[in-house]
Amino acid sequence: MDDDLKKILLVDDSEVHLVIAENILKGKYNIITAKSGKEALILLSKGLVPNLILLDILMPEMDGWEAYNKIKGISLLRNVPIAFLTSLDGVREKLYASRIGAADLISKPYESVDLLNRINTILSRQAE
Repeated sequence: MDDDLKKILLVDDSEVHLVIAENILKGKYNIITAKSGKEALILLSKGLVPNLILLDILMPEMDGWEAYNKIKGISLLRNVPIAFLTSLDGVREKLYASRIGAADLISKPYESVDLLNRINTILSRQAE
């Protein structure tokens, strides 16, 4: 793991989507993966402070919306940007994500160039 690279916590219950996103992002970022909102919260409660969290919306047990609220409730993580990953591409989801303060809502399947550009935009906004 390269300590100079920014850390991204990638949370998705789909092994396929995890592998696709990891392949797009590896070498450019340190990728930490979690297969559920609960697993992500365990990692975060152990002191992980990523530069960005990419969070799937549709997951069993705890969906992305609930995980987002729990993560934002941890004071150390309040300023960490969270972007949602979703196959739901409705106006309602986009409006809700915007209203709660999500950094972005990225539709699956994603194009590698689009995903990288959107991550770069989020991280550059965070650096300002």
